[in-house]
Amino acid sequence: MEIKKTLTTAPKAKPADESKLGFGHVFTDHMLIMPYDTGKGWHDPEIVPYGNISISPAAMCLHYGQTVFEGMKAYRTADDKIQLFRPEENFKRLNLSNERLVIPELPVDLAMQCLTELLEVEKDWVPHLDGTSLYIRPFIVAVDPFLGVRPGDQYLFMIVLSPSGAYYASGLNPVSIYVEDKYVRAVRGGMGFAKTGGNYAASLHSQDDAHKLNYSQVLWLDGVEQKYIEEVGAMNIFFVIDGEVVTPTLEVGSILGGITRKSTLDLCRSWGMKVSERRISIQEIADAYDAGKLEEVFGTGTAAVISPVGHLKWGDKVMEINHNEIGPISQKIYDTLTGIQWGKIEDTFGWVKKLD
Repeated sequence: MEIKKTLTTAPKAKPADESKLGFGHVFTDHMLIMPYDTGKGWHDPEIVPYGNISISPAAMCLHYGQTVFEGMKAYRTADDKIQLFRPEENFKRLNLSNERLVIPELPVDLAMQCLTELLEVEKDWVPHLDGTSLYIRPFIVAVDPFLGVRPGDQYLFMIVLSPSGAYYASGLNPVSIYVEDKYVRAVRGGMGFAKTGGNYAASLHSQDDAHKLNYSQVLWLDGVEQKYIEEVGAMNIFFVIDGEVVTPTLEVGSILGGITRKSTLDLCRSWGMKVSERRISIQEIADAYDAGKLEEVFGTGTAAVISPVGHLKWGDKVMEINHNEIGPISQKIYDTLTGIQWGKIEDTFGWVKKLD
């Protein structure tokens, strides 16, 4: 499909100090936008100057939450090439979210064309400093001007780009996690596996509560018994228990299937480590801690890659993990994933997509 390009006549100055990029604050000169209309399908993609969009105040996404999104990154290698990490997996997951929210499927090859042509226009925005990247946010919203609960007939697919540093200001320093035992994020049969705004809105109250207690993130328990561990607000969660790498199973359908999670499991299995995906109760974690068998806890996600957990608070019990230091398995996974992403380590898995 041909993508029309209208380039800005007033390009912005790029950040002078890439060590102070932060995350999600700066946006590039251009964005991609493509409409969908029932009976016509996805059509007329355009790359246009970054700016506000005009939608009706009755747009369905504003009232009924029919919206999905993804997150991925572009990396600049030492030889000044640009590459992506498993981008097709992100667009496959976008379509899983689309199916759950009754949004039309977006063909993966069309999504990839949109992304690669936008990156070609904006490649100079991919930062150079080690550890930085260009964060990519594709999303779809229903824009029908209609006040009634039904799937939309009109959508916008958009991609915006943001040069970014570390997701957490603390970098690889361990974070503190608060176990939520009052509110729930998702339940079996709900939308927990989809990357949709409603899941994140449901997390805000607990996130605010955690921050007031000086904890960085919330660890969610299942929505029925509030007994089994699911995921952290912005990450999947892993535990190393007596030498075994354990993470909650996706089978229940209330946990987002992370691309970094999937890659972490593939790495650990390739190293011959004992790995399991199963239901894990918070009590099991507390018991393993008391028995001296809880060796490491870490989160995985596109934004932070690997985030070691130094403290885990469940009610009145505060567990200090690995003396509040990153563990050897967390470090190895981080070094390997980021090494592949920035082209420092050979990609033997076929995960990297290089831009021409």
